[in-house]
Amino acid sequence: MTSPCPHDRETAPPTAAQVERALDAAAASVAAAGDKLTRPRRRVLELLHVAGAPAKAYDLVATYHREARVATPATVYRALQFLETRGLVHRLSSLKAYVACDPKRLGSPAVFLLCDCCGFCRQIPSSGMASLGAAATAAGYEIERITLEGQGLCPACRPQRPGAARDPAPQTEPEAAAGVRAHKH
Repeated sequence: MTSPCPHDRETAPPTAAQVERALDAAAASVAAAGDKLTRPRRRVLELLHVAGAPAKAYDLVATYHREARVATPATVYRALQFLETRGLVHRLSSLKAYVACDPKRLGSPAVFLLCDCCGFCRQIPSSGMASLGAAATAAGYEIERITLEGQGLCPACRPQRPGAARDPAPQTEPEAAAGVRAHKH
């Protein structure tokens, strides 16, 4: 982020039901692959969903336990590595942070829009990634995961053109059900 926003931000946190649905979807995905979403893995994933924004590993270490205790960095990093290889979280290289995957897009290539002003992060459909996969295959390369980051300004932070109305952050019904929150300022 280049500088703090000069305006107030309000991003509604996900509901407990939305977080629980996301965790259940993740557990089902992991079980279908013959693995387990262990307590540490589930807790790290829960923290990322509750955060509703990219989180750095050491922030997850600090908030891992509800009490004053903290997890070891190794516990959190192992959980993040597992979750990332299963397509449940994505590492945003430009932020050196992690974000939970949209439960409706588990394991698919990820495209994120990142606001340089307020830090808002939104996952969008990755329909154009098939050509990248085809090009990689033609070059003999096997892609394990794709995370594309687009940086700029969200609708709430974008400067207004004189006489133009502010564009609301659109939110589809599936996004609302999955816990993807519209961004309000």
